Amino acid sequence: MLTALRRLAGTWVAKILFALLVLSFAVWGIEDVVRNIGRETAVARVGDLTVELPEAQAAARREMSRLARQLGDRFSGDENIRRAVAASAVEQLVSDRALRTEASRRGIAAPVGAVRDSVFAIPGLRGADGALSRPLLDSFLRQNELNEAQFLEIVAGDLLRQQLAGAVRAGAAGPDALSAPLLAWAMERRVADMVLVPRAAMAEPEAPTEAQLRRHQENNPARFSAPEYREAAVAILSPESIAAEIEVNDAQLEQAFEQRRAQYETPERRSLRQAVLPEEAAARALAEAWRGGADFAAIEAQATAAGGSAADLGLLDRATLPIPAIAAAAFGAAAEGVTDPLRSPFGWHVIRVDRIEPAVTRTLADVRDELRREVARDRALDMAHERANRVEDALAGGATLADVAQRFGLTLAAATFDASGRTPDNQVVELPVAPAQRNELLRAVFAARQGDAPRMTEMGDAFVGIEIRSVTPPALRPFESVEEAVRAAFLADARRRAAEERAAAMMAALRDGKTMAEAAEAAGFPVQRVGPIGRNPTAAGPAVPPEIVAPLFEARAEAPTMVETRDGFAVARLVEVLRFDPASDPLGVGRIRSEIEQSMQEELEEQFAVALRARANVRINSQLLQQVSGP
Repeated sequence: MLTALRRLAGTWVAKILFALLVLSFAVWGIEDVVRNIGRETAVARVGDLTVELPEAQAAARREMSRLARQLGDRFSGDENIRRAVAASAVEQLVSDRALRTEASRRGIAAPVGAVRDSVFAIPGLRGADGALSRPLLDSFLRQNELNEAQFLEIVAGDLLRQQLAGAVRAGAAGPDALSAPLLAWAMERRVADMVLVPRAAMAEPEAPTEAQLRRHQENNPARFSAPEYREAAVAILSPESIAAEIEVNDAQLEQAFEQRRAQYETPERRSLRQAVLPEEAAARALAEAWRGGADFAAIEAQATAAGGSAADLGLLDRATLPIPAIAAAAFGAAAEGVTDPLRSPFGWHVIRVDRIEPAVTRTLADVRDELRREVARDRALDMAHERANRVEDALAGGATLADVAQRFGLTLAAATFDASGRTPDNQVVELPVAPAQRNELLRAVFAARQGDAPRMTEMGDAFVGIEIRSVTPPALRPFESVEEAVRAAFLADARRRAAEERAAAMMAALRDGKTMAEAAEAAGFPVQRVGPIGRNPTAAGPAVPPEIVAPLFEARAEAPTMVETRDGFAVARLVEVLRFDPASDPLGVGRIRSEIEQSMQEELEEQFAVALRARANVRINSQLLQQVSGP
């Protein structure tokens, strides 16, 4: 048998089989490389530069978080929004690559020193001592899913953008030929005669029959129907739930305390009042009066009489005071003490110390429990995205929301409620999210479709999965349960129609040549002269309905106009147009010129960005772009 095998091994057939076997093991060893040969991995290509999928996904997540913080309850993170945000994030990365390409072509660079200075100048990264805070920087990087190198690259890109944009924006000047007419248009005023026709002044309508009320309910189903209800299961993956699983040992606590020591050290703070005067003699007289017990009202009056001013600066630390000499004097004085006058470019300063809060330094023992929670939560934030991806994979594999909640420690809740978050018995539904994300979750539930597989969606710091189990469509409520509401609505609509008819009759009379006084007398309402009023409806005054302002500025002289207001209807006739002479307000012309220049600069910068993109040979991978909006 062995002899036969040796003879077989020497044949060309056996050699081919052995070669195939070796090749198979080699391919298994480099499976990922072989599988990706010829496969596109970049979401976008900008010339020789690429935007890879992980970078695009991280940028999209950052933008979603920014929008959620900025808009709060108004933000909806449904699938359409996520796709739009993903496309916008990729476009921003493409613009960044195009800008870097142009900067390289022109030999423009961001020196390391300039990047460092820019980072140190970011106010949100400074500690209580005014210096760059490493814990604040680490927290910022963690919240935005950035490492230090990526952050520095973003700062360098901003510097390049400032250099290129500054060159593009330079030289844009607002022409007087445009500035003066715009100021004249903005400052134009108008005078009109106006008659108000309030709904409340209309006669009591005839009592409706039951048939009329039933027909009114049927014709206005949105006003008298039960809302759509949805039975939904909601699973929440939150940092708080993950943090409960994390153990933080003493060594990790000590390390975190050293990194965050600045936030546990509160510097001495003082409640200060200050007077600034133009002359030293007046400042010395004021200081003596202050030391003699003069109250602050008297000090304010004395400072004003001497051509200066006085102000309550509030509670400040030493680093907050911008002039070192004044800071030294203010923090060298005793409580309730008054400093001697000190000179600065602003004049002579006299400062009174009302109250002193001593510096406070908390030790590790003082903050151990608080710090342990913070460290656990920070680590939980890092773990949340990774676990959300595992949950998403399990859901894609056919697992139910209940299954993944049990496997991965998600909080699961199920309830039936309407879009406002109320149950059929009008109780507020309990939802397992933070109050800031409640409205966002409600919108997501009512944007989801029944039958769709649940997906994990980021909401604030948490990830949420939604499963729609049933949908009860809106339906007319029983007439008996809403009869009184229908009656009130019917009568209100009748009064509105009566007011509209009265106002329309006035408009017809005015068009037939009658004066405003004659038309108003026939309608039974007084005429009032309003104006001069400007184009801003909110500045027209309480006597002028804001709805009438725009029509008056669109009307021709002596032309009548009619609008519906919050309380009824308004009929007005333009009496006079007061033109504005821009030559009488050179400062106003200058202000308009500056606004025009700003708009021109922004438009030039936008056109420059479009031109760079067109030149950069941009190619977007639409298939990979669809993956950017995923968790």
